[in-house]
Amino acid sequence: MTLLQSNTASGAAQLQAGDQSAQRFALVALTSLFFLWGFITCLNDILIPYLKGIFDLNYAQAMLVQSCFFGAYFLVSLPAGALVSRIGYQKGIVTGLGVAVLGCLLFIPAGRMEIYALFLGALFVLASGITLLQVSANPYVTVLGDEHTAASRLTMTQAFNSLGTTIAPQFGAIMILPAAGVAASAAGASAVAVPYLILASSLAVLAIVFGILKLPQMTAHTVTKGQAESAWNYRHLVLGAVAIFLYVGAEVSIGSFLVNFMAEDSIAGLEESEAAFFVSLYWGGAMVGRFAGALIMRYIAAGNVLAVCAIVSCILLLITVIGDGYLAMYAVLAVGLSNSIMFPTIFSLAVAKLGRATSQGSGILCLAIVGGAVVPFLQGLLADRVGIQLAFVLPVFCYLYILYYGIAGHRPNKRA
Repeated sequence: MTLLQSNTASGAAQLQAGDQSAQRFALVALTSLFFLWGFITCLNDILIPYLKGIFDLNYAQAMLVQSCFFGAYFLVSLPAGALVSRIGYQKGIVTGLGVAVLGCLLFIPAGRMEIYALFLGALFVLASGITLLQVSANPYVTVLGDEHTAASRLTMTQAFNSLGTTIAPQFGAIMILPAAGVAASAAGASAVAVPYLILASSLAVLAIVFGILKLPQMTAHTVTKGQAESAWNYRHLVLGAVAIFLYVGAEVSIGSFLVNFMAEDSIAGLEESEAAFFVSLYWGGAMVGRFAGALIMRYIAAGNVLAVCAIVSCILLLITVIGDGYLAMYAVLAVGLSNSIMFPTIFSLAVAKLGRATSQGSGILCLAIVGGAVVPFLQGLLADRVGIQLAFVLPVFCYLYILYYGIAGHRPNKRA
């Protein structure tokens, strides 16, 4: 059975309790999830230099943090979709929150035992819960209103995701990074216990809330085996999956290297705890851009906005590679602003006009988030060989493809 293909089809979904007030309330509730999983995802940017210092890792080894986290998207998306098809979107959200709670709690024994592999395992479990949330929540948001404003609506919810990514580095700078200097000590390795216990408590509260809430129910036409249509038949969906892969890979890779990049003497020579606060500017730019983008894309075609943002990202990264000092530092931080609208825009363009195949298409796009596991690792290998600054050339190629998708690749055209 393909992802959510049987008994669910979010593109054809209708909200039984679909009055505007119910839709607004549902959107507000879902927005809280976007905030929290953005917070958890971005905390990895602080966890990487922390674990790199504690376990004396090279860049490629440190990037296994992102490989395990985003690898869960690839391995868990299809099972998560099958589960949601059986239990529904709301119960899928509650289940995802429960799995994420377990992942957070696993950081406690990982810190006490000081084993890097256990940290990676905890991250995988945590990301599995986040994947289930993504599979449940993203398509839900796209149908909570007019189809023509789906990109704008998903961009707005993603703006609150970026609010979480903006706050997380400062939280990590206070709660985690100061212990990184306590090399190989139990106090240093167990510094993650308190922050992840706080996250576990927050997730548990949300699980209870979503278990009680009466959200509008999404129903769908039953699709028989003979009627089923594959999303793989749609060229713009397949190209969009590649765009999601490269976008997530580039965004995560850049964020993962920021602390170590700004600590370089030729750039800013900042202490890791100081650099962590500047990481908030990168993710904060994405937040500001998403709020603005939600308004702009009501008047300008989403593909055109995507293309312009991709061009700006390429220019800023080239300045990062060839520049030095604060020029290079602020150039790479500014990429966050141009990143802002990319994920929700690519997602909404890729699932447009899929009809009954929308649910399967959503699952394919969630699988493509595995780019966050692959691209950072490749950039880590590159950084170990040519240096951290020159390694920023890799995301340039990712944005060049996104430029193509914004110009031409997104146009709906069913493949023969």
